[in-house]
Amino acid sequence: MRLATIRSNQGTFAARVETDTTAVKIEGYANVGDLLQESNWEEIAAGAQGETIEFAQTDLEAVVPAPNKIVCVGLNYANHIKEMGRNLPEHPTLFVKFPDALTGPFDDVLVPEYANAELDWEGELAVIIGKRARRVKAADANDYIAGYAVMNDYTMRDYQYRTLQWHSGKSFEKSAGFGPWMTTKDSFTFGGELATYLEDEKMQTTPTDDLVFGPQALVEYISHIYPLDAGDVIVTGTPGGVGHARDPKRYIGDGQVVKVEIEGLGYVANKTVFE
Repeated sequence: MRLATIRSNQGTFAARVETDTTAVKIEGYANVGDLLQESNWEEIAAGAQGETIEFAQTDLEAVVPAPNKIVCVGLNYANHIKEMGRNLPEHPTLFVKFPDALTGPFDDVLVPEYANAELDWEGELAVIIGKRARRVKAADANDYIAGYAVMNDYTMRDYQYRTLQWHSGKSFEKSAGFGPWMTTKDSFTFGGELATYLEDEKMQTTPTDDLVFGPQALVEYISHIYPLDAGDVIVTGTPGGVGHARDPKRYIGDGQVVKVEIEGLGYVANKTVFE
């Protein structure tokens, strides 16, 4: 099952996606995050008999527009860690992204003049939590995962490396396309290709099972620090092939489209617009 947050003239609403252009409205819920607050959200979504609507790609909002928490994981793909000249970590490297950073999966990303010099691509798998998880064991973690989506994590490298804390380069306003929808865990097979394209050139490619810390391990680790709530998002990290690690370095230019596709989840594609 695929669930999306769709825009309309009356606001947004949660919907069950039937095809890539049609969906059934889930009455009473403004977005997927709101729906996930219900303990029986799967039953509600599967049984929805609301209006069938057609939608365009640009009608899609960030699938969970305002999570309470967005927890990001740095250096979590083995090939990316090696290209950055580091050793495999013993524990996940965590940092936060604020909900203000999220935008629709096909929205333009507007980049201010002062932050466009070292703009990099990072395609990522996002894990969406389905119920409160506190001190969960990895063996039980799948019970707390609602589903998966794609994150287009634009990164301002100059801001990222101004200090030892990465957050400032990772949370610019409306810089992360998120969606196109949530694919529930029962409809997704982990381990397929994650690919990132700059225009038509493939920049990143790796199977998602190259993750050092997979979704279940991350739920365990993070939920032993603080609880994860329904609608919270874990952004699991990016594979090798980023522009900053190339020789010579390569960055995103004005007007260029960054597309991130994960097998079984669909794709997001954001046009870069320098302000």
